[in-house]
Amino acid sequence: MGRGWRGRGGWQQADLPSADDAAAWFAGRLPDGWFTGAAEVIVDREEITVIGTLPPLEGEFDEASRAAAESGRISRWREETRDERIEIARQAEHRYGRKVAWGAVQGGTHELFTHLAVPVMTRLRQPERQVLDTLVAAGVARSRADALAWAVRLVGEHADSWLGELRDAMSKVDDLRSQGPDLA
Repeated sequence: MGRGWRGRGGWQQADLPSADDAAAWFAGRLPDGWFTGAAEVIVDREEITVIGTLPPLEGEFDEASRAAAESGRISRWREETRDERIEIARQAEHRYGRKVAWGAVQGGTHELFTHLAVPVMTRLRQPERQVLDTLVAAGVARSRADALAWAVRLVGEHADSWLGELRDAMSKVDDLRSQGPDLA
């Protein structure tokens, strides 16, 4: 494995460049003034998502008007930064071997754009398929794929702290592996 590239423990995915420094790279690469603070950088095997908070709106708005104004501000930022975001994404994709997605937050409005929907193969037994089919029949989801995505989001929301601890533990295991002998 060249350049210290390693997959996450147990995932035996094709070798990808490490993206451990992605948040720092984006902090140095993003133009000053785009966001009110450091962008949130989320990395997985296929994609890096960069989400930044835009400066707050000025003026008085009722709740419905505020949401529309926030969405409009995000849309304007997206259009004004398109060419530069494309160039930054191209550089990051070359560096990290992953696609780059973008998002912005303005007040209570959160929008993601240019993000991937990656197919995930799975085998489900009949009881699990019946759960998905019930969600489709009830109109909660349009398809089994939508129902599965809905269920994953729900679990993620309700198990966020546990999943965070699990990710921390996996990171520690990866650190220990990298300190061990190189078997290649």
